Amino acid sequence: MIDPFDTESLRESILAAWGSSPTRLREDSASEFDLVRGGYRDRLLTELAQNAADAAQRAGVPGRLAVWTDEFGALHVANTGAALDVSGVHALTALRASAKGSTDPGVGQFGVGFTAVRSVSDEIEVRSRNGGVAFSARRTLEAMTERGMPLPDTGAPVLRLAWPVADSPADGFDTEIVLTLRADVAADYFAAGFVDEAVDLLLELEALNSIEIDGVVIDCSRTELDDHSSEVTIGARTWRQFTTSAVRWLAPVVDGLPVPAAPDVLRAPTRSDELISLPALVIADVPMQPDRRRVLPGVSFDAVAHGYVDFVASLPAASRVSFVPEVGFARSEVDGALRELVFRRLSCAPWLPGVDGRDLVPERANVVADATEELTEVLTGVVPDLVDTSLSGARHASALAAVGVHRIGLARLAEMVGGLDREPSWWRRLFDALTPLVVDGVAAEELAALPVPLADGRTVTGPRTTVIGSDASAAVTWVRLVHPEAVSPLLSRLGARESTATELLTDPALEAALDDLDWDESEEVDGLVSAVLALAAEASELPGWLGGLPLEDDEGELRSADELLLPGAPLADLLIRDSPFGVLAPAVVARFGERALRAVGVGWGFSVVRDELPTGPDHDLDDESAWWSGLSEEPETLLAVRDLDLVRSDGWSEALTVLLDDPSTRAALADRDGYTAWWIGRHARVHGSRPIAFRAPSDETFAGLLDPLDHPRADELKAVLSASICDSADTARVLLAALSDPQRSPTPAVIARTHTLIATAVVERRIEVSDIDPPDRVRTLGGAVVDASDALVIDAPWLASVVPPEVAVLSDMATAAALADVLDIRSASEAISGEVLGVGRVSSWDREPGAVSACAVMGLPLPSGGVVVHRELVVRLSGDVSGERTLPWWVTADGTVHCKESWERPRGV
Repeated sequence: MIDPFDTESLRESILAAWGSSPTRLREDSASEFDLVRGGYRDRLLTELAQNAADAAQRAGVPGRLAVWTDEFGALHVANTGAALDVSGVHALTALRASAKGSTDPGVGQFGVGFTAVRSVSDEIEVRSRNGGVAFSARRTLEAMTERGMPLPDTGAPVLRLAWPVADSPADGFDTEIVLTLRADVAADYFAAGFVDEAVDLLLELEALNSIEIDGVVIDCSRTELDDHSSEVTIGARTWRQFTTSAVRWLAPVVDGLPVPAAPDVLRAPTRSDELISLPALVIADVPMQPDRRRVLPGVSFDAVAHGYVDFVASLPAASRVSFVPEVGFARSEVDGALRELVFRRLSCAPWLPGVDGRDLVPERANVVADATEELTEVLTGVVPDLVDTSLSGARHASALAAVGVHRIGLARLAEMVGGLDREPSWWRRLFDALTPLVVDGVAAEELAALPVPLADGRTVTGPRTTVIGSDASAAVTWVRLVHPEAVSPLLSRLGARESTATELLTDPALEAALDDLDWDESEEVDGLVSAVLALAAEASELPGWLGGLPLEDDEGELRSADELLLPGAPLADLLIRDSPFGVLAPAVVARFGERALRAVGVGWGFSVVRDELPTGPDHDLDDESAWWSGLSEEPETLLAVRDLDLVRSDGWSEALTVLLDDPSTRAALADRDGYTAWWIGRHARVHGSRPIAFRAPSDETFAGLLDPLDHPRADELKAVLSASICDSADTARVLLAALSDPQRSPTPAVIARTHTLIATAVVERRIEVSDIDPPDRVRTLGGAVVDASDALVIDAPWLASVVPPEVAVLSDMATAAALADVLDIRSASEAISGEVLGVGRVSSWDREPGAVSACAVMGLPLPSGGVVVHRELVVRLSGDVSGERTLPWWVTADGTVHCKESWERPRGV
């Protein structure tokens, strides 16, 4: 048989060495055993694939690797590329050195890694187009036996002795390795395992383009993207690859974007045992131990780490941050060294996507926590080196912190925008953009120092000190009013107080500003007046002190608003000649409008004073102290019409109409106990008399006694007219005067009712007897006006049939004594006495059929107790009325009731 590689000479030299040195034999046996059982366990396909890759690279051809089993159970591994040569054979039999030179970029063809074949086979053939060699445990053992060599404990060193092989490799391949599997090795085990390994090997060994496992072809294609980047596609899977002189980094591609890889191992170029936690596959050219499982001690990873930063920078911006390693413990010593370098390089190199499109250096970059696109847009140019908005969320926070990015919270952001000079609309955009970030009270507190632009041009710190108004309030200076163009819902959430026009115009700060206003400073005056009147048209009830607002009159002088009337005001024709009111300049009316001017106190009709919880008569109202002293308790609210004392005495009928036409003065006029009704009722003159001397046309209480007010809206003026009760000493005086006027013609019912109401007011202490001068003449029940000395107050019901109507003064019996005191006249019981003549029958009310019947018919309750019944009841009278009278009933001084037998009992018994 042809022996192209002179394997016979190789065998003889090796056998001679073993024969002369048993130690050498044992060393070779032990070395092979260690490599097979230790360093190269489970690396069969890996090592053969590396050999195939080197062969393809040496030959400069696309590398193909095929693996199959034949019908005899032998495992075949074939590849394209450089064929076996003498140096290769020497390397195969040397156990220690590969045939790769120092400048060869390959991973080592036919080096010690080839010993992996011994893990599955004792009979190995390497078939090549230049010739082949075989390794055989059986033949090696025979050769040793022939020379009397002992078998080492670790077995025969099979791969030291080679024999020539005549068989050629399979068609289409340059080299084929045939492994006769040992009985304990299952061929189908390799088929499944090799398919899984094939993908990794195609990634690791760039010289290989395809691997075929039992007829299943796994192809690998590579597409260059730029000088360093490419896409590697194996089957349906794609990786993004970045290549430097020292390392290749790969990341899986999902939906078109690179995504982090799972924790892996260092590949040099094939898998080692060095665990790696970086989120990309690393295939590095680093010195490895002979079994290629561990890195040699002292290896530097600087070039590898530098390559990682370049790799991250080459990725699409959306993917980069996900390739920052997770913070945590290293998986190995190598991993720890690599992570430290990677973090250091990532922190100080430009790769982080910025909002302006630049790549930022992380340790100089800023990220606003949870920023939106809107917030980022506003902050561009304010916050330097701002990270892209997509990276501001919580899921990227840990990665950015790991590389030194400064995370800006809400509190820090509030500090950073302090002192900025921006348009109010910019601040509104900032506030609106911050709104989604304020999710709770803690977030709101962080923005407590947020600057807020004011309507007056200032910028203040803290929304809590500010007030939000309407567009009309833009010129307000007496409060910290937010500029209308800066108003945002966020400010309210942060404590800004939303104020209506009414609230702004009732603010104590405005009152203080009015008090401090220098009327000689025209610009200051105009600014305050303009601000107030811009709001006044929107306001509802305003305080009286706004009447102090300085306005120009028709003579060009400044006067308080409440001292001015609008041109054409109806009130002007009602006032006395020397009233203190002036007329507002028409130009002021044209500028601000009547509604706003009237709201601050400029007169059209009467003006109103309103005070919540007043404490005394200190409102500059005419005769206010007299009204206040007559109150039973302090009012909760004072609502009063001003300047009533300035109305002409002959203008009150028209003045009452003006008061009714204005809702605010009408409300004051309707309160009978209020100052307005009190003052008008007592001081005004209508048709020459005070209003309380008149009654409302619809009120018949004092019909015939008091005249109805002659006014078209008289029924709306009840509060200033005489009441349907006697509510004051003034009313009592008016009523007593009317009663003593012989020109009046009240009915007996009105006369009795009036006397009862006056007496009731005394009993109920609404008036004091001492407050009323008794009249000289009084009105009797018969309608006559008589001298008070001639009249008698009926104070007992049985006297009603005795006293003549011409002198009888009647109220109800309960108030008769009080009426006698008010009128200072005698009571009937004092002026008349009576003696019952004859003896009657002693009985009781319930025993008298006539009494029971009479009470039932008249709807009266049946009296209890005794009664003396007379056929004819005759009483002898003495005093102002004398003589014997036949009466229906009488009560003696001891309380005994005497009745006539006919039971003609009047009501009231």
